[in-house]
Amino acid sequence: MLFNFKDELAERLMRYASIDSQSDEESFITPSSEIQYDMLNLLEKELKEFNLANIKITEYGTLIATVPGKIKGKAICFLAHVDTAPQFNATNVKPRMIKNYDGSDIKFPDNDNLILSPNEFSYLGEKIGHDIITASGKTLLGADDKAGIAIIMTAVNFIVSNLDQNHSEIRIAFTTDEEIGRGVHKDLPKDLDVKFAYTFDGGKVGEIDNETFSADSAEVIIKGVSIHPGEAKNEMVNATHLASEIINNLPLKTMTPEVTEKREGFIHATEMIGNSSEMKIKFILRDFEIEGLDNKKEILKDVCKKIQNLEPRAKISISFKRQYRNMRYWLDENKTPLEIAEKALTNKNIKPIKKPIRGGTDGSLLTENGVPTPNIFTGMQNVHGPLEWISSTDMSLATEVMIEIIKLNSNLEAEK
Repeated sequence: MLFNFKDELAERLMRYASIDSQSDEESFITPSSEIQYDMLNLLEKELKEFNLANIKITEYGTLIATVPGKIKGKAICFLAHVDTAPQFNATNVKPRMIKNYDGSDIKFPDNDNLILSPNEFSYLGEKIGHDIITASGKTLLGADDKAGIAIIMTAVNFIVSNLDQNHSEIRIAFTTDEEIGRGVHKDLPKDLDVKFAYTFDGGKVGEIDNETFSADSAEVIIKGVSIHPGEAKNEMVNATHLASEIINNLPLKTMTPEVTEKREGFIHATEMIGNSSEMKIKFILRDFEIEGLDNKKEILKDVCKKIQNLEPRAKISISFKRQYRNMRYWLDENKTPLEIAEKALTNKNIKPIKKPIRGGTDGSLLTENGVPTPNIFTGMQNVHGPLEWISSTDMSLATEVMIEIIKLNSNLEAEK
């Protein structure tokens, strides 16, 4: 039996999306922005209205709650993140709905030059007759991951409204700072106390993400020799020029995001800041395999060494920071959550599409730290920019899948 959740989902997403909850990668507090509490506090209030148990916002900014169940056995968890990406404007989001989409180009009221076209984005062309949600043209929408939040909240509302606890215990968690790689605090796996989990943070209908990139970041600091430019001959060492040389000596035609796809990794320079005296370059390194990630570190180190040797008066240093690892390494050892998810999709006549994410989720670190956590579709498209959109019908299918996962897991627990 299929239920139509799309109206509730659309209302929730549009209401959640209008709340600014952007994370801040330059911040050192946890969560990185106080405005994320606007979402946490709202969701806490709504969960209390559902009469859930053990509702709390942790010291590290994760909202956790429990849906009680009659079937004994360890809980499973569903997660989404409240923050939106810092890459694009997320202030004063004005969500809007295009009802019964007719397949034509979608224009934006706040940006006459912006067009969302099925000729460019073929998946949109498959959604004729759907209700499409976008922003107004000046901001991202924030379906990443407020669509995931709306899906989880709608499914929980359905479960508690039917007053049927013939399921095992269910944990709900809404994290902060996922977009800047800080969504999983070291205490979260223990605080969740579940056998496995699912993030609702994926794209097209049917997608089950069982692989992510393995990821590290790097920071290169170049210290030049500063002197008045009028007296600089043979004395000045311009850190800006050396930073440019480092970038230009990287494999720009074969190993950057704009020229890679599928299972290819990359070195991505995300920021250059400073002046002629001192420059800082920030990088992210990505590969599906540890060997490939290590190779990219060596490439970056070799380039820095080469530029350092060309200009010994400069001081060039490089440091690396571990971020997350491919969840496949652990999900290959515990296939149960993937098998349940695939069966849930099949039971809902949705073809499972297992694919690697060219990115990461909270599930990457959770899986690595003992909580196997594959990622499930929401329907979100073109995230992190003004062309972001989603179909409420796609979200409704994801809600059906979550309810089916709960049912299948409860059946397994009841059989024990």
